[in-house]
Amino acid sequence: METSKANGNGASLRLAFKIAADFGITLAVPAVVAALVGVRLDARFGTRPWLLVLCLIIAFALTGLWIVQKAKRYKALYEKI
Repeated sequence: METSKANGNGASLRLAFKIAADFGITLAVPAVVAALVGVRLDARFGTRPWLLVLCLIIAFALTGLWIVQKAKRYKALYEKI
């Protein structure tokens, strides 16, 4: 970390923890929800494992988009520090 970016009050460190938590949640929650929904749909319609796979593919695609959006937003925040 550059000394010009480190302003002494830990803003960079707080932002780093915020980013790590936000990205972790953004990665985990859609995958878990998609898995639960996919398993239930497969059980209901007898299509095991196809709806689970479809739900996971959709979740991973959406997660990728959300991560890119958040990365751009956090880049702008970091540049303000």
